[in-house]
Amino acid sequence: MNENLLQYLWKYKIFSKFDFKDSEGNPLEILDFGKFNKNSGPDFSLAKIKTKNITLAGNIEIHVKSSDWYFHHHNTQKDYQSVILHAVYFNDVDVLELKNAGIPTLELKDYIDDKILAKYQSLENHFEFIPCESIFEPNKIPFLFSEETLLKKLDEKSIEIENLLAKSKNNYESVLFQKLAYSFGLKVNAEIYQNITENIDFKTIQKISQNQFQLESLLFGKGNLLENETEINKKWKKEFEFIKTKFHISDQVFPVKFLRLMPPSFPTIRLSQLANLYHLQPNLFSKIINSKNIKELKSYFENIKTSEFWENHYTFEKSSEEKTEKFLSDDFVEILLINAVLPIIYTYYKNLNPEKTEQVLEFYKNLKPEKNSVISQWKKRGAKLNSALETQAFLFHHKHFCSEKNCLNCSIGFQILKS
Repeated sequence: MNENLLQYLWKYKIFSKFDFKDSEGNPLEILDFGKFNKNSGPDFSLAKIKTKNITLAGNIEIHVKSSDWYFHHHNTQKDYQSVILHAVYFNDVDVLELKNAGIPTLELKDYIDDKILAKYQSLENHFEFIPCESIFEPNKIPFLFSEETLLKKLDEKSIEIENLLAKSKNNYESVLFQKLAYSFGLKVNAEIYQNITENIDFKTIQKISQNQFQLESLLFGKGNLLENETEINKKWKKEFEFIKTKFHISDQVFPVKFLRLMPPSFPTIRLSQLANLYHLQPNLFSKIINSKNIKELKSYFENIKTSEFWENHYTFEKSSEEKTEKFLSDDFVEILLINAVLPIIYTYYKNLNPEKTEQVLEFYKNLKPEKNSVISQWKKRGAKLNSALETQAFLFHHKHFCSEKNCLNCSIGFQILKS
């Protein structure tokens, strides 16, 4: 037993019976269980009880043992003088100042179902994937769970986006460029690509976007791919030095990584594709914000490919025998939409047109479910994940609730314990 569980049971009124009697055997009626207080002071405020035909209004303090009143030094704290009820799991000592003031103590151990304790204990044990895996049932997933959870994730992402907007003087085009670069980098180069784009004034990107070779040279140079001039890369190197001088770009570089990447995701390929995207769509945000459906959003990423040199290269040093155009795959485009485009649209609507935020959920519903190890584990446990809306929600939930063993604040955990 711990205090967090007792607070949880009290907050949600999860008791086997409600004909409460205090430690002296007097009937005790809880008229209002109070409002949970997350700050310092008694656990529940604005509560109301009836004892010995007297109605009391004030605060309620929860403890595992009544002696915790002294252990926590509440007897010396002014905030606790307004307590009208001391609710404890086990009443091991009389708290004299409460008893003398006529404040009842409620021992809860006989009002809590043993099955609840067993379920909670199973959540506290070692687990492979989720704390409740031994008692998890898909039918315990609340209605609208995915929609509500995805909105929490989007709200979290919007905080970061709003910070970037503040730095860029509310330039959504600039922030979209940064977040797309982050998504182009996947896990290995995400932070590096975003650092590259944050280090370049977006006005410079707009000025040189008409020339794909210049934009590609700038991204390669800032990614430290042109550190050593060779016979093959010298034209990119020369162009990078020219752009640096012309636009007063800093010498700071952000070395990209090739380790643990498949060739189609090499920085040379992805940065060339990013350059092509902004060559063809220099004002991308103004287009995506007016998109009516996923098909229209995807259309702006169609035909995005590397420059011709990379059709038979993955690095500057080595060529391949086969020459193929390297387009963005549909799966990769959906990654860009999920992780960059839709969070930007949501942030824009949230700040300027809140009634349209629901449209973003519809966009997620029309994207394929993601495939990764976390999603596979959820599916093994019977969760039905039919679109990116569900997969995004369950990824967020696993990270913030399951991995943190935050079961008492979990909507699925609530349904399991309540049942």
